[in-house]
Amino acid sequence: MLNFSPNDPEILHIDLNSCFASIEQQANPFLRNKPIAVAAYDSPGGCIVAPSVEAKKLGIKVGMRVKEGKLLCRDLVVLPPDPDKYRDVYLRFKKLLSDYGEPVPKSIDEFVLKMDQPLKYALEIKQRIKSEIGDWLRVSIGIGPNRFLAKTAAGLHKPDGLDVIDKNNFLEIYRDLKLMDLCGIKKANCIRLNLAGIYTVLDFYNATSERLQRAFASVVGHWWYQWLHGWEIEDHKQSRGSFGNSYALPKLLSMPEDLAPILTKLVEKTGQRMRGGGYYCRGVHVAVLYRDRKFWHHGETASEPIFDSRDIYKQAFRILCQSPYKSPVAILSESVFNLVPANVSQQSLFFDEGKKQSLVGSLDKINHKYGDFVVCPALMLGTENLAPDRIAFGGVRELGMLK
Repeated sequence: MLNFSPNDPEILHIDLNSCFASIEQQANPFLRNKPIAVAAYDSPGGCIVAPSVEAKKLGIKVGMRVKEGKLLCRDLVVLPPDPDKYRDVYLRFKKLLSDYGEPVPKSIDEFVLKMDQPLKYALEIKQRIKSEIGDWLRVSIGIGPNRFLAKTAAGLHKPDGLDVIDKNNFLEIYRDLKLMDLCGIKKANCIRLNLAGIYTVLDFYNATSERLQRAFASVVGHWWYQWLHGWEIEDHKQSRGSFGNSYALPKLLSMPEDLAPILTKLVEKTGQRMRGGGYYCRGVHVAVLYRDRKFWHHGETASEPIFDSRDIYKQAFRILCQSPYKSPVAILSESVFNLVPANVSQQSLFFDEGKKQSLVGSLDKINHKYGDFVVCPALMLGTENLAPDRIAFGGVRELGMLK
């Protein structure tokens, strides 16, 4: 039986509470102390991605539709996302934390730090965030012997909490938690554990590694065993597999030629992200969900690595034209796969790729400096309000490209 880790709690998990909504309230004082929600779209069917602290107290949650939020609060202020604003706060957040060590981003609103005397510095970090980034921004900080328990501690008293889980108090805290209070335990995993006779967090802690591996039917059970006992396990990093974008169409479009401008914009966004990450691709994939619930997808592999968005678009459009359905489209998605590092891709024997790479690289630099799509294909004209910029909470790999 593995004992709880005797190590001192040296891991800090810093969580910016109600991230997008709090940043909006910081930027606009008239929104403070009001229930607001940032939604993918501010139309009734739009999905809420970030309710404010005030909205959460009224029962408004991430994933709700705007119309559902309005039923709970008639005065709910709904805002569209402002990704540039959130990225700016992320970079300032990261720079501040860099004064204390090497911050590891877990999402756009979460960082992990390892340091001595974490409780002393946690109070200082909270104060500096308020004074140097925004007085309305509240962070919850958790401290633990491993990243999992530090994150668990950060969630104990949101917003603006500061808690420690260590060898002295872990049993007391486990007694007050429910299984689904643990990050990573949702309904399906809770059912798995219940079927194995595990109903409480203390049951979870006291279960053997072998029993948990049987419950999860994988090595994940052993990872949970280690996490709950305060031991750190190494990250299991995987190489990047793909880049892609999707868009829910507001208009009834069905023919490939009508979808072409939107597909162009999606591909341009994907191409810029792919090249920014240092990759070329060998495969292109298109998926379409139709309004009558039919679904179609297809992918093709190229003979040589592709880096130019125009070449990706040509292949994507050719794939789109192969769909047997001509019904109105609900969601159009495209992605690139079979990624290869740009610095080791094989050059064509029949074409001077150097000039093409230089041209594409110059266009990327112009768009990065002066704004996305300052230079863009003519087919994209008129798509300014379509497929808008989005930012994901958990897009850690994308955050690594921000500077």
